Amino acid sequence: MMLVSVRVAPSRIHGLGLFSTEFVPRGAPIWRFEPGFDQTFSSGQLALLPAGAQAHLRWFGWVDRLTSHWVLSGDHACFMNHDPRPNTGVSSDSLDRTVTIALRDISAGEELTCDYHAFDAEAEAKLGSAAQSYG
Repeated sequence: MMLVSVRVAPSRIHGLGLFSTEFVPRGAPIWRFEPGFDQTFSSGQLALLPAGAQAHLRWFGWVDRLTSHWVLSGDHACFMNHDPRPNTGVSSDSLDRTVTIALRDISAGEELTCDYHAFDAEAEAKLGSAAQSYG
């Protein structure tokens, strides 16, 4: 669940991106997993979904490196693009992997980015197919 005000707009990185509509100071929480709003799916649960739902989850979700479960955010967080030098992520000294923070000050209007490799076991496949369209 996004914890800052955002909008979805065309991205210079890829397709659509997620942009902050407010100044966000370094260290401020950006996103957190909210049970009941954000969802997790085991591989078995994914396999039971209709093909269209599986495609949606594979495109907009991510595979948690710690649990191997698919995670689907209930809001626009799925539009956050990859950057090898992201402005959001998990604090290196934090044990809580369910909260993402601003790694530096983020200006209003700036695209929010994350490093897919830090959390998504499917990062290589996603980044390799980024030019392909959804669906």
